[in-house]
Amino acid sequence: MSAHIFLLEDDINLAQTIEEFLEEEGYKVTLAYDGDSAQSTLYEERFDLLLLDVNVPGIDGFSLLKSSREDGNEVPAIFITSMDSLKDVETGYESGCDDYIRKPFALKELLLRIESLLKREFFHSPNSKVTVFKDIDFDPVGMALYIDNKEQPLQPKEARLLALFLKRRGEVISHDAIFESLWTYDETPSEGALRTYIKNLRKYLGKDSIVSIKKLGYKLIRP
Repeated sequence: MSAHIFLLEDDINLAQTIEEFLEEEGYKVTLAYDGDSAQSTLYEERFDLLLLDVNVPGIDGFSLLKSSREDGNEVPAIFITSMDSLKDVETGYESGCDDYIRKPFALKELLLRIESLLKREFFHSPNSKVTVFKDIDFDPVGMALYIDNKEQPLQPKEARLLALFLKRRGEVISHDAIFESLWTYDETPSEGALRTYIKNLRKYLGKDSIVSIKKLGYKLIRP
């Protein structure tokens, strides 16, 4: 069954462009053009992913998602907005989003972000942690690592890499799959940077926790 995506976007042309693109990719899409009707729809229907503009008529996207999270909705959400200040990004994540994409964006990038979230084995829950190993936990929402209940800050790409390993625990993950997950379409993937992220994660998880499989990729194992 195809994933059902909810799209809140008051720019009718953009909304219809995104809708047509996602439907061509096999998704079912439900549209709303203002926050008030969006709120009603979220109460009435179940979705697999939310795409929310922020500056829309009626209740804004930030408030809409925050209210939805408070009601127990843990469906992954992406903000699509032209608001790009650090404060706006912080507000977006504080209101409960899982990702944030700035306008203008390539539809292919939006698709990659959607696919990445839909593949997650853990969804948005304000109190959830995923056990990595004994006494080591990962918060997929705050993207933070906890060792003996003490927070160990991670760089954004380190956190995304660990999340990828946990989603595909026990699998060998190719370099290409890692590059696609960590770097956006307008960034140049770096083998050197990837080796640094692997080295740092091994320092936290154990030096034998991530093994390199020659010419194939990396695998997370119990050290």
